[in-house]
Amino acid sequence: MAMYRYRGRNRNGVLVNGKLKSESEKDARIKLKEKGVNVMELKALDSWLYKDVSLFQRVTTKDLVIFLRQFSTLLHAGLSLVDSIEILAKQTSNKLLKEGLSTVSEDIRTGASFSEATEKQRHVFPPLFTNMIKAGEAGGNIEEILDRLAVYYEKQHATKQKVISAISYPAVVGVVAFGVVVFLLAFVVPTFADMFSSFGSELPWITAFVLTLGETMQQFWWLLMLLVLGMGVGIAVMAKDKRYKYYLDYALLKMPIFGGLLQKAAIARMSRTLSSLFSSSVPVLQATSIVERVVGNEVLAKVIRDSRNSLEKGESMAEPMEKHWIFPPLVTQMVVVGEKTGSLDSMLGKVADFYEVEVDQATERLKTAIEPLLIVGLAVVVGVIVAAIAIPMFEIFDTIG
Repeated sequence: MAMYRYRGRNRNGVLVNGKLKSESEKDARIKLKEKGVNVMELKALDSWLYKDVSLFQRVTTKDLVIFLRQFSTLLHAGLSLVDSIEILAKQTSNKLLKEGLSTVSEDIRTGASFSEATEKQRHVFPPLFTNMIKAGEAGGNIEEILDRLAVYYEKQHATKQKVISAISYPAVVGVVAFGVVVFLLAFVVPTFADMFSSFGSELPWITAFVLTLGETMQQFWWLLMLLVLGMGVGIAVMAKDKRYKYYLDYALLKMPIFGGLLQKAAIARMSRTLSSLFSSSVPVLQATSIVERVVGNEVLAKVIRDSRNSLEKGESMAEPMEKHWIFPPLVTQMVVVGEKTGSLDSMLGKVADFYEVEVDQATERLKTAIEPLLIVGLAVVVGVIVAAIAIPMFEIFDTIG
């Protein structure tokens, strides 16, 4: 929604002015006409004070899937492109998507193609979407492309959710365990320090170690929190800067336990995206350029960039892939076969199917294996702290007895 300042005359010819919130200039004129205002001047107010706050708002994969499925259904039912877009703009609950569709509808009515209109709304429609729509317009199969896009985003969403599910459980348990240990060391253990010091005898090494750790934690717990917060901010900054994101992605891919899962998910995403673009007749150089931007992993993106450079020289796409550790032999062999037989879209689709199943199985194995490990790890840490306090207590009871 945007705010507009208007000036005009009402039905009685009296000069009126004011402000009006509307989705577009066209919609604002319609509203004013319904109020009986003959518009003489209408101007959008660009100040941030008049704009809807959309800092944390975005179009999710789920929003896109719902939109694409409904859009395809309306077109198959015989509705025109513009009418379908306007209906969906009214139905969607996502404000960003609603505004984007309204603007796209206006652009199409003024003579722009669907792909040209969506390309102007890059904050709403990803490059992959726009380029596949462009290919659909050229081939006259928009409905088929929309169905293909919906399947693509559904698979991407499913794979992403599986990875998030596999990582979030140990992350949450780890954070809770860290909080429990910090609390015990900073606030519980120091309460026993005076009692043990009055005991007079030498304390067991484990008790002395835990007490020292507890005193340090009690004095510098705030520094630990600052370090954790600083690490979080640092990772967030690195993730936004391509110069550092490469090293962050490299470290994540080499990480024990989770690295293999992230590698499989990245390969599945790349293969599915390339397969969808190739099967929609998007030129190979343009397709690799799009995948480089949307794959979400800078290590993988660098190899794709090298593959595109290899294609520009008239060489094989698979050659840079064969030289890099991130691609298993299965992927490179399928790409080689696809290049030789002219069925690269089909081969990449098979690779994507294989690795999507691999991600599914890996997440299940990870959940099964990591739960007991986390429980045992937490039990050992808490057990050491309890034992460090209990052992001197038993000695005190024996002395008293």
